[in-house]
Amino acid sequence: MASYQKLTEPKEGSKIKVLGPNKFEVPNDPIIPFIEGDGIGADLTRAMHTVINAAVKKAYDGKRKIHWFEVYAGEKAVEKYGEGQYLPEDTITALKEYSVSIKGPLTTPVGGGFRSLNVTIRQVLDLFACVRPVKYYKGIPSPVKHPEKVDMIIFRENTEDIYAGIEYRSGSAEAKKLRDFLISLDSKNKEKIREDAGLGIKPMGPFASKRLIKKAIQYAIDNGKSSVTLVHKGNIMKFTEGAFKDWGYEVARDEFGGKLITEAEVAGHTDKIIIKDRIADSMFQQGLLRPDEYSVLALPNLNGDYMSDALAAQVGGLGMAPGANMSDTIAVFEATHGSAPKYTNQDKANPGSLILSAVMMLVHLGWKEAADLVEKGINKTIGQKYVTYDLARQMEGATEVKCSQFGERIAENM
Repeated sequence: MASYQKLTEPKEGSKIKVLGPNKFEVPNDPIIPFIEGDGIGADLTRAMHTVINAAVKKAYDGKRKIHWFEVYAGEKAVEKYGEGQYLPEDTITALKEYSVSIKGPLTTPVGGGFRSLNVTIRQVLDLFACVRPVKYYKGIPSPVKHPEKVDMIIFRENTEDIYAGIEYRSGSAEAKKLRDFLISLDSKNKEKIREDAGLGIKPMGPFASKRLIKKAIQYAIDNGKSSVTLVHKGNIMKFTEGAFKDWGYEVARDEFGGKLITEAEVAGHTDKIIIKDRIADSMFQQGLLRPDEYSVLALPNLNGDYMSDALAAQVGGLGMAPGANMSDTIAVFEATHGSAPKYTNQDKANPGSLILSAVMMLVHLGWKEAADLVEKGINKTIGQKYVTYDLARQMEGATEVKCSQFGERIAENM
């Protein structure tokens, strides 16, 4: 058992055993840590527990059960651990020890502390892949004509690109030094970089890019997906994003025995996974006009950030957008939206994102039967137009219900 300062591990339940990269032994009674989150997090977490507990009980006739283990981050951590303790060491230890966990939305401290608690968790645990499925549930209001054509899963690199956080303020001594250094490398940079410019550095290398792309391709193989698309801005940034594309093709060739074929030959390989690439701005257009031609996307950090939210908007917004941050041994599933503090303890917000993130978690555990039940319950509940305010205001004839009532109805509709 781990040693904690202020946490007591559950008396019942067992740990998930990590047998190797992407290899786990899941007991029938796993202990799963959860972070309630800030703002609406408490409401969402209660609804998620209601739904997931009911699904597991129904799917396995009571022979399997999740033992929830609360750990702390954000405002609740400060209450328990003291001023400035937004992310206690106890929490990091638990997330490592138990391999699989789930969290609600967290608020970044204002005026100090971490730049982002979410980013810090990803960096400390080296959760290099942000995984975001984007899928339409019938009846959800959408701004596009055919949202049902959107069925993609995004693999976004989590450790490099802008997430490295290397930037210097306009007018600072550091920015001046960096500008002077860049001019020393190439005198043309004097014209390109104004004296008052703030400067940021965009590191991207083969190690981080290749492990992300490898995970995306392996997912496509394991789940019968038709293609993996490398999304980049390599026409402009040739040695970072252009290299991301090149490294992706190298992974397909060297790790998976891929072979290069022409566009004309693609149609004859319907039983194979096609690896292709698209310029980022073109991919945004493709996502609107021809989304059914894409299944798995692999992207550097910034492109992935934009693309995740843009595609989510087509299927109902972040309220119904699940996500996870993963390495090869640790997975933290999470709601993808903010903490909406103005709705704290109002039992009003849509718990869909967190519930669907828990569905991803069930699939990760190999408990697909329970995951399918939750999706069945969601589909039926939305079909009945029994929804929270964010969806009700966009749907004719909808019954607006509380967060808890939405969760209860999903459980009933399984």
